[in-house]
Amino acid sequence: MKSLKNIMIIGVIALFAMSCKNENKPEVKTVEVANEATHTLNPNATYAKAEFTIEGMTCAMGCAKTIEKKIAKMDGVKSASVDFDKKLAMVEYDEAKVTPALLEQTVTKVSDTYTVKDMKSGHSDKSSCDADCKKACCTDKTEAEKTACSSDCKKECCTAKKSA
Repeated sequence: MKSLKNIMIIGVIALFAMSCKNENKPEVKTVEVANEATHTLNPNATYAKAEFTIEGMTCAMGCAKTIEKKIAKMDGVKSASVDFDKKLAMVEYDEAKVTPALLEQTVTKVSDTYTVKDMKSGHSDKSSCDADCKKACCTDKTEAEKTACSSDCKKECCTAKKSA
């Protein structure tokens, strides 16, 4: 009986000794995650701007930033910003891939409490380009100065005028 007791004690001690030597190290696994935010923009695309108000936002970080991120992740969106204080969203997008209705749908999918109002959209490149070219190249200058100015201009509208 005494020998059985000694064998059991030696077995328990051996069990503790063996279990203490094996230190478990955490296993590190690498998981690849698809990055949805990396979409390519077409440099030859026709971009338009949309400006609309969003009703139902209650905070700047939670509501406005979430909506801004969702719109910015859309394929064809060049830029997006949401101003919580003014309840205003401004989006520049590729007309071939995104429509104002799709922008509205994206906002309302974030939460049922958000509603889009006063949607205004229009072409951004032509109108701003023409205004910039007129302001920079055509104000109070002679005809020769206007031609020289437009030759230095890198805007699309000026390069189109040069080739015409």
